[in-house]
Amino acid sequence: MLSGKRIILGVTGGIAAYKAAFLLRAFQQSGAQVRVTMTQGARQFVGTETFSSLSKHAVAVDIFPDVPSTEDSWTRHISWGEWGDLFVIAPCTANTLAKIAGGYSDNMLTATVLSARCPMLICPTMDGEMYQSPAVQRNLQTLKEDGYHILEPQQGYLASGLQGKGRLPETETILDECRSVLGQQRSVGPLAGKKVVVTAGPTREFIDPVRYISNPSSGKMGIAMAEAARDLGGEVTLVHGPIQIPAPNKMNAIQITSTDDLFKEVQKQSSADIIIMAAAVADFTPETHATSKIKKNGKAPSLKLRRTPDILSWLGEHKKKGQTLIGFAMETEKLIEHAGEKRTRKKADWIIANSIADDKSGFGTDTNTVTLLGDAVQETYSGPKKVVARKVLDRIFSS
Repeated sequence: MLSGKRIILGVTGGIAAYKAAFLLRAFQQSGAQVRVTMTQGARQFVGTETFSSLSKHAVAVDIFPDVPSTEDSWTRHISWGEWGDLFVIAPCTANTLAKIAGGYSDNMLTATVLSARCPMLICPTMDGEMYQSPAVQRNLQTLKEDGYHILEPQQGYLASGLQGKGRLPETETILDECRSVLGQQRSVGPLAGKKVVVTAGPTREFIDPVRYISNPSSGKMGIAMAEAARDLGGEVTLVHGPIQIPAPNKMNAIQITSTDDLFKEVQKQSSADIIIMAAAVADFTPETHATSKIKKNGKAPSLKLRRTPDILSWLGEHKKKGQTLIGFAMETEKLIEHAGEKRTRKKADWIIANSIADDKSGFGTDTNTVTLLGDAVQETYSGPKKVVARKVLDRIFSS
């Protein structure tokens, strides 16, 4: 949903201004173009050079630049407003919030707000009891009535040392909200009305209460697929193993542990219109599970394994009419050959193949290189996992 979008990032003068640099980078990793406008107050916390270096564009602070360089320098707040697909103000101080609610245009940021016709997301952040003050709440209500999107601040420790509501939400939370805001602009999408099940992350096969067989999957690619499906209008259920990253907003998330757990849950969800098997499923599990910790005393124990259920094969055998089944194949060699054989053998419509031998793809990375295999289709995509996921689903559901 963010890939190819043009985002105006507004930064105001709060301690959280430094976090906007991480947000800018996250937008770029999602495939968006970003321009930054800052208030003079924001410059007290972060220099313009930080944002110009990251965005590769000059940062706009004042309406009238010190040294006009182009014919539209005096009206750049208008051209910026026309350029953006989304305007995000993060962080937004109480002062800037009041200016926007009152229709002021005394700096580049507030002037661009008035000229922009794209959706706007405001992330208010402030200290102490400021957020709960009647004036701030009145301004927030005014902005909501005017059609602005508001992402409420989080609870936690504030710069003053107090605890309260006023912290800038985590970057991923802001990204999720941006995708949601942009998704609301689309009345329909290729997956609108479709039920989508995505599996993600590893499974764990316990040997005893403290040891298990697993793999290094982070779940990032599966979550990226779930987000892309959601942003294309799908009603997404994410079935995930033990992962360290939070499940995205606006989808039904179900956590499982073992391959047997995953199989049972997928069977329950097997009537979905689209099933994307991105989980790194353990192929073997111990024949027996010790109920207490196995001690190191004496001879080392032997471990007998049995095969786990082949979930993708089961789905292929029980595939519903009109259902789309998408599998993943991670290989160490002969990537296309082995992935193609897997697609045929397991009766999947599509296989997304990637190689663990590539340092920039596979387990735990933020980037991926995959080859999409389908009927007479073999196409390769590279980039951040979120961008790759969107490109893959765009290709599948545009055909």
